[in-house]
Amino acid sequence: MPEKKLMQVHHLHRYYHQHHAVNDISLDLAKGEVLGLLGRNGAGKSTIMQMLTGNLAPSSGTIMINGVDLLEQPLLAKQALGYLPEAPPLYHDMRIIEFLSYCARLHDIEAAQVKPAVERVLARCDLEPMQQRLIGNLSKGYQQRVGIAQAIIHEPLVIILDEPTVGLDPIQLQSIRQLIKALAREHSVMLSTHILQEVEAVCDRVHIINEGKTVFNDTLIALKQHQENTSLDRIFSALVRTEEVL
Repeated sequence: MPEKKLMQVHHLHRYYHQHHAVNDISLDLAKGEVLGLLGRNGAGKSTIMQMLTGNLAPSSGTIMINGVDLLEQPLLAKQALGYLPEAPPLYHDMRIIEFLSYCARLHDIEAAQVKPAVERVLARCDLEPMQQRLIGNLSKGYQQRVGIAQAIIHEPLVIILDEPTVGLDPIQLQSIRQLIKALAREHSVMLSTHILQEVEAVCDRVHIINEGKTVFNDTLIALKQHQENTSLDRIFSALVRTEEVL
């Protein structure tokens, strides 16, 4: 039996005046899957992420989250979503445990369940030893972990991560990759990146966009059949030529 599609996006468009930033993007995300949205800076990744999370209205197209239309029933659809934007939405003058308790209440978690929910994400994100630390005093890697913790505290079906590893050192990078893989055991995850190796390290499928358009959407095995090397520019060029031939 095929896995249930927790996210289905059809013919998504977004215009900024005359600029067609997102041009007819369709994608889906199955339960337990990690999907990588890959593209160069300025390709339209963050615009797509903002539309998928209900923070930006599309010019046209449909977005279904767990069978609920995000545009028609945004509050219900967003209950199944967890989101980490490229700049984590953190309060630097709060302690980790205070911030996560606040996030739990924002997600309408019952008062009696706030403490267990916070303890659960502290453990999952390996933040227990740091929970009394001020967020502003944390390293970039630990701030990313707090950002992911706030995204999953309400146990969403779908987790969307916008450039989750940008600016991390190699040790922090490996740690966050391991966390994303662990999350995929219980959630569906979509992440955006401009780094091919990032997709190869954690994703099951890849959706490549260039100038707002889809140029590839398939498994990593299929992607490797198109690759001549790990240069993203050359991959884009090869895929565009293949698309034109087809």
